[in-house]
Amino acid sequence: MCAERVQRILMAIMIGVTLFLFYKGLTLFANILGGFIILMILIWAFTNFCPSIWVFKKIFGPCNFEKDS
Repeated sequence: MCAERVQRILMAIMIGVTLFLFYKGLTLFANILGGFIILMILIWAFTNFCPSIWVFKKIFGPCNFEKDS
């Protein structure tokens, strides 16, 4: 596993948890989590810095997609 893949998997899990919270009627928690996800994606889009990828690179190391193909 590498940092970017772990981050994408974590994002998918967080979106799934948000949908589950909406389904269970916990809309306040779902809105907070959804807002957090949106905020992190916007930070990543405008600054090209993603805090979760930064942390995961320290733990798992960066992906080398050119080498994998």
